[in-house]
Amino acid sequence: MTEQLTVGVLGTGIMGAAMARNIARAGHTVRAWNRSRAKAEPLAADGVQVSDTPAEAVADADVVLTMLYDGPAALDVMRQAAAGLKPGAAWLQSTTAGIDGVAALADFAAEHGLVFFDTPVLGTRQPAEAGQLLVLAAGPADRRDAVAPVLEAVGSRTVWIGEDGGAGGATRLKLVANSWVLAATNAVGEALALSKALGVDPQSFLDAIAGGGLDMPYLHAKSAMILEDRLTPAQFAVDTAAKDARLIAEAGRAHGVRLDVAEAAAARFSRAAEQGHGHEDMAAAYFASFDTP
Repeated sequence: MTEQLTVGVLGTGIMGAAMARNIARAGHTVRAWNRSRAKAEPLAADGVQVSDTPAEAVADADVVLTMLYDGPAALDVMRQAAAGLKPGAAWLQSTTAGIDGVAALADFAAEHGLVFFDTPVLGTRQPAEAGQLLVLAAGPADRRDAVAPVLEAVGSRTVWIGEDGGAGGATRLKLVANSWVLAATNAVGEALALSKALGVDPQSFLDAIAGGGLDMPYLHAKSAMILEDRLTPAQFAVDTAAKDARLIAEAGRAHGVRLDVAEAAAARFSRAAEQGHGHEDMAAAYFASFDTP
């Protein structure tokens, strides 16, 4: 029987809420905090204790899991949680924080006696709700057994990258994977926008490449969301995609690589957000191809 753990979850957006539910369903004690408490309240129906402050959520927790907007947000919330942190607790840092952001968070962990794990995830709302995320992880081998029950509750598989979470190996892999996902998302939107502009039935395009080397399930999934106006609730929001695209572009510049597609993706997501689509699924980058929303 799996040992029951006490887990503090900080951040209950699309991903964090699903992760908190699955950890609770696995039999662990879960306390959750979100900046907007109203977004966390529904978790109470699944046995999650909703906390008023980050420090309350992490009090005496064996494991702390952060799933916040970005690195600075994660650091700010952990500073608020500092009074409740238990020395020796494991910190699963799942926020897509960027390379520099992970280093700053690892420094905080060292200052407060936490065992730091860099654990970004691949997946969107549906796999998160099903506990089928792919966890990319880096952290000390001798402490992995202590966090395995939590990782197993939220993901179908954990890929270990290395033993030093602060080196950001898992985050680096996440940025590479996301560069492909975000490029594909924008390619879908541009193809459908061009079909509209040229008077081409988008289904003709989808039928033309069906079953061939250019076909992919992701194309059909995102195309359907656009064509059938199913952009809410978001699987992965435009605002978050814009942030991730900026992190990818910044990482490329910092390491001497020109990432033109990532730069363009960041601009398209930002433009779609400015048009009012920020909380819709990232497929709504489609609208960035037009001068009006």
